[in-house]
Amino acid sequence: MRFKNLFILIVAFLVSASALADSQATLLSPQEETVLGQRFLASISSHYEFADYPYIVRYINDLGTHIGRQVEVPYFPLKFYVIKDNTINAFAAPAGHVFFFSGLIRMMDNVDEFASVLAHELGHVSARHLAAKIERSQKISWATMAGVLAGILIGGKAAGALMTGSVAAGIQAELGYTRDDERQADQLGLKYTYLSGFDPEGMVTVLQNIQRENRYGGQDIPPYLLTHPGAAERMANIEAMSRGYTMMPEPDETKELRRGFPIFHTMVVALCDDKEDATRVFKKILQADPESSMAHYGLALILQREGNIHEALSHLSEALRENPDSIPILFSMGKAYQTIGEYENAVSILRKARELSPKDTEILYLLALSFQNLEQYGQASSIYEKLTFLPPVNDEVYYNLGLVYGRQAKLALAHYNLGIYFTKLRMKEKALFHFEKAKELAQGDPALRQRIDKALMGLKPL
Repeated sequence: MRFKNLFILIVAFLVSASALADSQATLLSPQEETVLGQRFLASISSHYEFADYPYIVRYINDLGTHIGRQVEVPYFPLKFYVIKDNTINAFAAPAGHVFFFSGLIRMMDNVDEFASVLAHELGHVSARHLAAKIERSQKISWATMAGVLAGILIGGKAAGALMTGSVAAGIQAELGYTRDDERQADQLGLKYTYLSGFDPEGMVTVLQNIQRENRYGGQDIPPYLLTHPGAAERMANIEAMSRGYTMMPEPDETKELRRGFPIFHTMVVALCDDKEDATRVFKKILQADPESSMAHYGLALILQREGNIHEALSHLSEALRENPDSIPILFSMGKAYQTIGEYENAVSILRKARELSPKDTEILYLLALSFQNLEQYGQASSIYEKLTFLPPVNDEVYYNLGLVYGRQAKLALAHYNLGIYFTKLRMKEKALFHFEKAKELAQGDPALRQRIDKALMGLKPL
């Protein structure tokens, strides 16, 4: 059996590698594709709202990065997004941008399904399917091309708004995925799924769910999810290939991502769906299982969205009972306490979260803010300083650091950090004022003066 598995894996690798070489004979350069990817992202951003809740963003990017390590040639840094929309869809855009609609995530039952679809999209990225087609269709501007691609990949009613002009309509057919593209992405996706420690049969079950939704739900699903190749043929091929893989012991990172999926799924439903629909979903679960921690957490997130903090705290307590070490739940509870001004309770909860995850920037920022509100400025400034070394740094860190240093009468440091804050906002005059003030007050601190001089040099291009 082991020899059979190895043989199947080698054959899949050789077939996909050969196809990769053929497909990349004439391609856009990575630099050109990066420009197009930025245009594409701007086009999508103008029509859709992305989920920006930190633990949704973190989970999908952790999963994508984990699976992305299997990509043969990483042409681009991979970035993953959740779009707040009921549509059942996912797609890979130019330059390694991969998008999931919340409607597709909602219908998934486990992380293996999620990983399989994500790996399939990375198959398109790895094979650079779009790059090959765009190279043959360079008849329009990058901006128009970005709109055309967005319309093709999203499909449905949104396509018309994204694809405008007769030229755009004329090249639409040239840019769509072919059956061979989808077969190759399936081959690569199954390989990436397996090598990442997930079950490749997840692709079979998620396609069955999509097909069932299409049949009974009237959902406007982009055709390429079902018909390249035809649904029955494609599912049979995937099922046959997936049977050849015998699961290996799971890596620790895979285990962690598996444990985190139920909370991720709950966050997506609670924060991306219509509030009334999501509430009905969680209340129905609680009717069947009054102790369901995920249903309690989901309702808590919805209640926080509505500003009903005290009731949210009641559900968070229930959710925490079964998940005492959950960082997202601890974060939600700490934020709830802070919202209603119970800063000591917030500090108690967030300190526990920091012990579990010392470098979690969301927890650290909320904890520093709680200390600041309690007027414990030394504690707050210590954490804010730590946050300046944990990128990406929230601009507000520098603003609050300036405030708390001011409260401690450390005026040179206060002005210095406010200077950084206004530099980040590209407000040159205010930044210059604070840096000059900081320099004046830092006469006896040569190290700080050196940092100020460096910051002033950085203002010149503004």
